Amino acid sequence: MAALVGRRTLMQALRLQRAERDIACRLAAASSCSRQHAFSVQFSPSSRLNGHGGVTRHYSSDSKDDLRVRYLDGEDSGIVVIGINRPKAKNAISKNLVKMMFEAVEDIKKNNKVRSVILCSLVPGIFCAGADLKERAKMHQSEVGPFVSKARVLITELGNLPTPTIAAIDGAALGGGLEMALACDIRIASNTAKMGLVETKLAIIPGAGGTQRLSRVIGVSLAKELIFAARVIDGTEACRLGLVSHSVEQNQSGDAAYLRALELAREINPQGPIAVRMAKLAINQGIEVDLSTGLAIEEACYAQVIPTKDRLEGLAAFKEKRRPQFKGE
Repeated sequence: MAALVGRRTLMQALRLQRAERDIACRLAAASSCSRQHAFSVQFSPSSRLNGHGGVTRHYSSDSKDDLRVRYLDGEDSGIVVIGINRPKAKNAISKNLVKMMFEAVEDIKKNNKVRSVILCSLVPGIFCAGADLKERAKMHQSEVGPFVSKARVLITELGNLPTPTIAAIDGAALGGGLEMALACDIRIASNTAKMGLVETKLAIIPGAGGTQRLSRVIGVSLAKELIFAARVIDGTEACRLGLVSHSVEQNQSGDAAYLRALELAREINPQGPIAVRMAKLAINQGIEVDLSTGLAIEEACYAQVIPTKDRLEGLAAFKEKRRPQFKGE
């Protein structure tokens, strides 16, 4: 009976995800513009040689550069780096940034070769300052609700990506910026990073999932305390509270969290991609239900990996004492 309930719950979850994707597509189409597909984050050759893969930052006031997406290659093939790049606006969330992130997320969902995603900033000292309040001030009151709804759907879509997502927080992540990070599976912060849901300072509340996701990550009481007081904490404290998985000492180039995120993505990369996706789905859906139903969801997800070629490849590699070559099939 529990297995049947689990399968029904899983199917409902999959249908819900499809519905959310349809909504996201419609919203993205509503804000349509030709795709800026060649977002180019450039990586420093010297950093690549020593295994760090550091980002070389290039700034521009052109709105098409607000977001840069890099599909890594070589040994890092399968890792996608999404870099926010609005230095003059402290990476604040604008209409254009929302549109570009929708496009990037949609492209990633369609690419079954993607193994993991890193969300980071290309601007030193800032992850994302939250909503673009200068743009918001120019909006008519009737525009605010629909824009916040679009941002909420975007962050939900980010959370629903089937592959693992890692937020690399090397600077301030405030308001909507922290909400984006909360939608990621794993958060890594530099010790000097600043984080907080500070909306009550503006007499509003977190509107893109912050009240729900923060509570699930650090617990209801602590989430209430941080949100009610609009408190900002550093990376070290965030790690102590469980808001981030790792706090790393910031380096001179200001990308310590990114480098640690890249190391983690490289750990995930060689694992069976279908298995990783099913593990994420089982965890995400199971955590919202009772244990019995959660175990049934796990069983249903496990059933999805049994007929895969990757499972047979894993067994063969174990027998032959070699590294498996998974293809996501």
